[in-house]
Amino acid sequence: MKTLAVPFTVLDTVADFTQHYSFAPPTHPLVTVIDLAEYPAPDFLAKPALRHLYLIVLKRHFDGQLPYGQQVYDYRQGVLGFYAPGQPVQFCPPGDVPTPAKPQGWMVVFHPDLLARRPAGQFPGSYPFFAYRVQQALALLPSEEQALTYAVTGLRQESEQPADTFSQQLLSTQLAVLLQYANRAYHRQFPTEPAHGPDLLSRFEALLTTYLDHAAEQPLPTVQHFAEALHVSPAYLGDVLRTHTGQNAQQHLHYALLEKAKGLLLGTTHSIREVAFSLGFDNPSYFSRLFKQKTGLTPAEFRQAALA
Repeated sequence: MKTLAVPFTVLDTVADFTQHYSFAPPTHPLVTVIDLAEYPAPDFLAKPALRHLYLIVLKRHFDGQLPYGQQVYDYRQGVLGFYAPGQPVQFCPPGDVPTPAKPQGWMVVFHPDLLARRPAGQFPGSYPFFAYRVQQALALLPSEEQALTYAVTGLRQESEQPADTFSQQLLSTQLAVLLQYANRAYHRQFPTEPAHGPDLLSRFEALLTTYLDHAAEQPLPTVQHFAEALHVSPAYLGDVLRTHTGQNAQQHLHYALLEKAKGLLLGTTHSIREVAFSLGFDNPSYFSRLFKQKTGLTPAEFRQAALA
């Protein structure tokens, strides 16, 4: 966990998250389930943070709007919210946002590596509710909330088991079930994609996702490439991203490439060279150096450690 020059603390791990918000330490390094009723409302302080983590939050007795990146996340019509990595979020900011005397609900916090073994490309593209352009919490039917809570209970129970060779696969499967229930609820509420005014960050994310879906067909993109596609200067794009997320465009690009690489390393039998080429790298050695610089492991070491 580190603090940037801008007022965002970077939360790289689940343990960073629980420490930052004064929750109980996680029993598993990649996921934790938090019962919001166990924590008094004043503990949800205005602590903006840039998370390299995913959050799913079911929040009862709250009908306000929470700051989320450049916009807000609206809970006035729903209870189930989704937060993707890469944008700062505050749970209960100061001011006129209503705060319950006794919060209820749960929060699932998980690291992207938890789903690295899923089929390549299945996540996060299969779950549109994690897109930054979606800012409305889902309104759940009683049956949907029951199914989601049942899935969360299974996820919590498995995360509290002693780790063994089956742990990550079982947790990954449990989480996938939770996400599929959420997908069903999302598509019931939004049978067509909700219309939101595009912002620069959302458009950058969409371009990056499109690139990763077709990376093997094009060279490794540059910040200049994305800036031209967005009709802004590279400096302006970098300033906007840094202001609202604490990271510049190059850091966003590297993060997305490495998360895609992790999925390919664990979800396919491709060689390191094949993974590098499929991501647009024309030099596998550069890919390996970048991977080690950002993760502390070579691609081969990462694959061996994760699959051991």
